Amino acid sequence: MKIKIASQEYNPLLKRKEVTFKVEHEETRGTPPRFEVRKGLAALLNAKLELVYVKRVKTKTGAMIATGEANVYDSIEQAKLIEPEYIVARNTPSEKPKEEE
Repeated sequence: MKIKIASQEYNPLLKRKEVTFKVEHEETRGTPPRFEVRKGLAALLNAKLELVYVKRVKTKTGAMIATGEANVYDSIEQAKLIEPEYIVARNTPSEKPKEEE
């Protein structure tokens, strides 16, 4: 999975960097999980993982390139204030349900 930044712009009013990106995912064949994209973006932008929120990742049918949008906040307090709960929930790693005996 290779991530390329298409554009990034700083929004001083919301204290965040708004990023659009492309993900080449020939190896995985399917659209990569949002959490994996989030980790890759955090490493690429030299930001802490908890400050990066992926809003959207979309792959066109038959293509092995996904496009997306993400926000990188200055502080965790600012992220909690602005990001909707459903975006925060989508950006947390999925836990597999434990099997009951």
